[in-house]
Amino acid sequence: MSAQIGPQVITSRFGLSESWTLRAYLGSGGYEGLRKALTMAPEDVHKATLDSSILGRGGAGFDAGRKWGMLRKAEPVYLVVNGDESEPATFKDHALIEADPHQLIEGALICAYAIRAARVFIYVRGEMALGLERLQSALNEAYEYGAVGANIFGSGFSVDVVAHPGAGAYICGEETALLESLEGKRGYPRIKPPYYPAAIGLYGAPTVVNNVETLSNLPFVVRNGSEAFHALGEGASRGTKMMALSGHVRRPGNYELTFADVTFRELIYDPALGGGVREDRALKAFIPGGVSAPWFGPQHLDIPLANEKIAEAGSMAGSGAVTVMDETACAVRAAWRISRFFHRESCGQCTPCREGSGWVDKVMRRIEDGNGREADLDLLMDICDNISPGVRWPPAQTTICVLGPSIPSSVASGIRMFKDEFLEHIRLGGCPFPPDRLRASLAHA
Repeated sequence: MSAQIGPQVITSRFGLSESWTLRAYLGSGGYEGLRKALTMAPEDVHKATLDSSILGRGGAGFDAGRKWGMLRKAEPVYLVVNGDESEPATFKDHALIEADPHQLIEGALICAYAIRAARVFIYVRGEMALGLERLQSALNEAYEYGAVGANIFGSGFSVDVVAHPGAGAYICGEETALLESLEGKRGYPRIKPPYYPAAIGLYGAPTVVNNVETLSNLPFVVRNGSEAFHALGEGASRGTKMMALSGHVRRPGNYELTFADVTFRELIYDPALGGGVREDRALKAFIPGGVSAPWFGPQHLDIPLANEKIAEAGSMAGSGAVTVMDETACAVRAAWRISRFFHRESCGQCTPCREGSGWVDKVMRRIEDGNGREADLDLLMDICDNISPGVRWPPAQTTICVLGPSIPSSVASGIRMFKDEFLEHIRLGGCPFPPDRLRASLAHA
């Protein structure tokens, strides 16, 4: 097995010595895209982004160029970079900020020029201490170099960039909650409509909110032309995508792959990528796009890594985080821990999310602890149906943001795929593979 890994659009500097410095960035073509963009009309930079068909890399997969085109005609306009990256098992933006902050800054400046932004705010999760340190250092270098601030590279275009540390709330990964946090308030999602950021965003002004990985692609798009980017991938999925592979694999890590050229089987088993399931154990299940996505089984391994193909199979590419579970994984424990996380991170605004997540957590904990009953499975599905009617994918929306409708994914996947395992927990009075027994079984394997 040998996957077609393809060109490295946004990770080409990861192996360079001190790749986060201006010296390393300029030595590998850094800021050439910005210099080229500043010789073009802002409308032409926008058109190049549209023609590239780059989809947002934060989870929703919305076309970046179309998002820019939705801005309300008013001044000022703001650009906010979403670097909160709060989806569990997702760590690709973290790596981009740490290893190549100048690429992110350049991409943000290209976007700011195209939309005529008055200011750029890069919102980074506060726990990313090293990333924040390197980002601020890179900003200082960029100001001194003349790439940020007044009259950038003598073009007449001026914009300031602010690095803003977040407080570490999952909900601030949602763009309107992020804006609330950026304004100094609690991270509560806003009701849409009317609070679409493109219309009423930061400080009530038109705002573009783009993900770190999305903007990191822009220097390549401008430098090489939209055709070069569009030539990678197929269908609606163009360019490359960073996949954050974790779980029971030999080689967890970030892998930049061309959309649709690689399947989940290749990502997990190729020696140059995941290297296979640990200890040559059987694959039990995997989550294809962050823990809010429905689970896949071994029968889904040959699905290409393309947004539309994954959606057709009943899940989502999401944040690009693939979590692998081998045959020793407890489906009940995995589903409970995910649902417990969502319960703890619910902002509490919406009843289905606030109350539903709490009841899911209680019932799942009861089953895991050995106090469950068979009727709990129907009860769980009923609670999930109240949170998101139909318990389907894409989920029915009953709350202000998508956190609530994401809660049923892991629980419903676990029950539908591994109902016998749930029943075994109930009949045995506990998990058949608790941690101590599992360690013993692995020791004698």
